[in-house]
Amino acid sequence: MLASAFEEHRVRLKLVSVVGKEVIELIHEEIDKEISGKSVNIAVRMLKPELDQFMKGLNKAVQAPAKTAGKAVVNKIHPTSGRQSIKTLIKQGQGVSSIPLADEGLRDFQKIAKKYGVDFAVVRDREKSPPVYTVFFKAKDTDAVTRILQDYSEKQIKKPSVTKTSVLEKLKKFKEIVAAIPKKVAEKKKERSL
Repeated sequence: MLASAFEEHRVRLKLVSVVGKEVIELIHEEIDKEISGKSVNIAVRMLKPELDQFMKGLNKAVQAPAKTAGKAVVNKIHPTSGRQSIKTLIKQGQGVSSIPLADEGLRDFQKIAKKYGVDFAVVRDREKSPPVYTVFFKAKDTDAVTRILQDYSEKQIKKPSVTKTSVLEKLKKFKEIVAAIPKKVAEKKKERSL
């Protein structure tokens, strides 16, 4: 009986040692998980300010081109050079002068003014039947405008004064020509072409 009790005690010790090893391994695993979780939390807490600053810088870098593009759009809508509205021209606060201009040469004037880089605004006089335009420009650009007017007048003189026939007049001419052709000749030409 003593031997069996001794054997039983030995089996219990083995069982306890095996179970103890498993328990110890489980405890070590739990401790490792807890330590790694805490170390990750510490790392996150330490890196969070740097990550926030990095994200702010990244957002600024992304928005910088958008801001400059926004300025380009605003300049396209309300340009600060070339043709502009009278309001924007006056807002620049450099004084405004004006000259009258006939309808025929408005495009030529605009091309030449663009060539010289003059800021100007065009206003149409609605009371007059052939349209007359008043061109406003900055007072400081007076010398450039006199040069533009010289170029403009030279261009107007060089233009041949060709009177264009209207489309209706051309149509009337062609109707008369077609009416003058006898029907039999016209029908024969149609039959030959088929």
